[in-house]
Amino acid sequence: MKLNEHIAISTPTLLLVPYESHHVPTYHQWMQDPEIQLATASEPLSLEEEYSNQLSWRTSTDKLTFIICSPLVPSPSHPNTIPNDADTPPKMLGDVNLFLYPSEEEYTSSPAPAIPKEVVGEVDIMIADAKNRGKGLGERVVRAFVDWIWEHRGEVMREYVSDKVEEGQEGVEVPRLGMLMVKIGEGNESSIKLFRDKLGWVQEGGRDYFGEEGGGRGGLRGVVRERVMGLGRKFMLAADLVYTFWQLAFFFWRY
Repeated sequence: MKLNEHIAISTPTLLLVPYESHHVPTYHQWMQDPEIQLATASEPLSLEEEYSNQLSWRTSTDKLTFIICSPLVPSPSHPNTIPNDADTPPKMLGDVNLFLYPSEEEYTSSPAPAIPKEVVGEVDIMIADAKNRGKGLGERVVRAFVDWIWEHRGEVMREYVSDKVEEGQEGVEVPRLGMLMVKIGEGNESSIKLFRDKLGWVQEGGRDYFGEEGGGRGGLRGVVRERVMGLGRKFMLAADLVYTFWQLAFFFWRY
């Protein structure tokens, strides 16, 4: 997506920056790790293919990604500016992604609508170096990322439909972001613990949703369904528990 092309998200414990071409060599190196390939269900790519993949992420309307970096240390003279070395290879820690597609009901309908009324967002996170795992970084990244998605959900949805609208077409209803979910392999206990135990996402469906063997559009579906209640912002979990999402302070820079 182009939405976050010039946006970075900074908190006291992490920095999220747009995935750009200068990140590709380090990302490519990460993805040669068989453990990461297994955890992300990815096939190894050549460096040239990885550059093409990065461009696809930027131009696609159904994918959004940030590179996770070490927290920013603001310059006293320019406190709202990202320094040039903020996202160099030694400070890159992983990535966090959003994939968008029609809800299962609309995906399986016949004929499928050109513009769905409801869209599912799949969240995916990868911490590259094992030494940075198990320290709470994944939890903080997902909270920051999901909160940003929520605050900008209207813009996300408008870009999602931008390539599905014919020139001059008017009165197009922008779909709602109806659910966030995550797919996790059955043996990935650390990720299951992160989303289910730490973040409070819950399992929807039977055991198949905890493994890739579920078939169709399966996988672990830890879901958060949003409901607007009064003036507040809350989420309804699949187990019908009301969960008030943690509000995180953000600082945004354009660079």
